[in-house]
Amino acid sequence: MSISEATRPAAAGLGTFERLLSLWVALAIVAGIGLGLSVPGLFAALAAAEIAHVNLPVAVLIWAMVFPMMVGVDFGAVSKIGQEPRGLLITLVVNWLIKPFTMAALGVLFFRYIFAGLIPPDAADSYIAGLILLGAAPCTAMVFVWSNLVRGDATYTLVQVGVNDLIMIVAFAPIVALLLGITDIVVPWSTLLLSVALYVVLPLLAGLWVRSARMRAGGLPAVEAFRDRMRPASVIGLLATVVLLFGFQAQQILADPLVIGLIAVPLLIQSYGIFMIAYFAARALRVRFDVAAPCALIGTSNFFELAVAVAISLFGLGSGAALATVVGVLVEVPVMLTLVAFANRTRGWFAPDEGLHR
Repeated sequence: MSISEATRPAAAGLGTFERLLSLWVALAIVAGIGLGLSVPGLFAALAAAEIAHVNLPVAVLIWAMVFPMMVGVDFGAVSKIGQEPRGLLITLVVNWLIKPFTMAALGVLFFRYIFAGLIPPDAADSYIAGLILLGAAPCTAMVFVWSNLVRGDATYTLVQVGVNDLIMIVAFAPIVALLLGITDIVVPWSTLLLSVALYVVLPLLAGLWVRSARMRAGGLPAVEAFRDRMRPASVIGLLATVVLLFGFQAQQILADPLVIGLIAVPLLIQSYGIFMIAYFAARALRVRFDVAAPCALIGTSNFFELAVAVAISLFGLGSGAALATVVGVLVEVPVMLTLVAFANRTRGWFAPDEGLHR
């Protein structure tokens, strides 16, 4: 089977709106910056609506994005994860044995050597700290959006995220402490637990309820039809999130674009590098595409709420570390969209999708 033949069904499954998603995101970025500058009071009020450093408007939008993926979760198939352990193994190795250390290495390389003449040493150390916090926090919520866009196996994706969350509870603080060279890391447990509840537990429960109702009404075809109807709402939620995130940071983006560009460089290299490591490892191990693509995207995406909260608590709201974590948020969405597009175009490199529930 040729690559073009293999990718035709996936491409055909994308509506015109989704195929032009990169354009809509670009327009959302421009709109976010424009609105952030023209109505700063509104965005200040929205930014202040948070609990335990979790922004509630963004949480609602992410919930809307995650929900359609959760409808596809089949708990009856969770026990079958052992039949395809390679995807989970790749995710864990990349997230916990590679990603934090490559991010720290890239931060040191760029800010202590390559960019040394452009920024003060104290600022460089602060930016490195922010990058380390991002590298040690694998994604919890947005990966469901990316997995949905590549038609990933919903059940397998949930298991991958769940295992990562459990490891993060015990491994995040020691890894950050090791890489920062300090031992008094205070993990904001309220942020971590509230984020998992908002982005995973609640939408999962709602998705299971809807799935059960749809299965009774018409079986698996009814479930898939519901998910297809919900897909545009999920993408609209993504665009609204982009508007908010760029609106929150509009003043900072225009005030110091050079520093933001410098921080983005190692983040871009890290994102594309980590994706390629996981993606080609999955291809070499002959992992199915609907498992391989999400496992690579999980390692690439970051749990930015946790990283931002820890940066603020350790170094302060106006610190370079906090700025670096925010730049991570700004870089992530455009980067992930390019990787989703790449994955969809290379679907034919992998074994056919089967899905654990089939």
